[in-house]
Amino acid sequence: MSKAHKAGFVSIVGKPNVGKSTLMNKLVGENLSIITFKAQTTRHRIMGILSGDDFQIVYSDTPGLLEPKYELHKKMMTYVQVSLEDADLVLLVVELGEKYDPAIFDRLKNTKAPIFLVINKIDLAKGSQLDDKITYWKTQLDPKAIIPVSALSGENVDHLLQEIIKQLPEHPAFYPKDDITDKNERFFASEIIREKIFLNYEQEIPYSTEVSIEEFKDSEKIIKIRAIIYVERDSQKGIIIGKAGASLKKAGTEARKDLEDFFSKKVFLETHVKVADNWRKQKISLKQFGYTD
Repeated sequence: MSKAHKAGFVSIVGKPNVGKSTLMNKLVGENLSIITFKAQTTRHRIMGILSGDDFQIVYSDTPGLLEPKYELHKKMMTYVQVSLEDADLVLLVVELGEKYDPAIFDRLKNTKAPIFLVINKIDLAKGSQLDDKITYWKTQLDPKAIIPVSALSGENVDHLLQEIIKQLPEHPAFYPKDDITDKNERFFASEIIREKIFLNYEQEIPYSTEVSIEEFKDSEKIIKIRAIIYVERDSQKGIIIGKAGASLKKAGTEARKDLEDFFSKKVFLETHVKVADNWRKQKISLKQFGYTD
């Protein structure tokens, strides 16, 4: 007699930069979410799908929990809220040294789905620090389970996966078994380019930048991509391009290499920089950039 098939939606939430994207990539086994050392890198809800013979887990990597300052932040928090409403299980990821923040975590109190508290970065733990933290979070949140991991090294991630599968309801698969995400190729192309901007530029520049794929032509031997990098002000355009175009060329070369790895094919990448005044605060601009309700 065959085992019953399990399937469900698992939302990964937490403050910016606690390792949510690293954890989802590790759980799915694919680099679907871009990762940088800067907070607020993830702006969309990105689904990663892991399927086995008798299970399917649909993970949602969500933007980091924050108090909204811009229209963009409001959209990002809407994605978090929707993912919590859909969830069969919530993975609340916290860093080893993190403390309970009512302004951020109180929004989880109305969540109907059980919560696994995932303490990340345990490779940095000293002495009794981890045991102390487990005790602390039991008193603060009383989650369904507390599971310590290192998303970076993969320590205890397999145990977390087994616990997730146990928690899933019996249900047929939601997506074809060979799907690994709900996003299309253009989305991943724009995210890879945006990652390079986060890694190559300082201060406000990455946060003021959005990438739009104007052309994506996939032929037998090469993919031709034309990307527009939008910034909020003219002064930022000059910084992105750099002296004699050097800064843009460096970011573009790094992006092209990663695009070739991601798509397993030669890539020709053309980049242009344009100004979209204060796009983070404009609802119409956000809609054009794919930040839909």
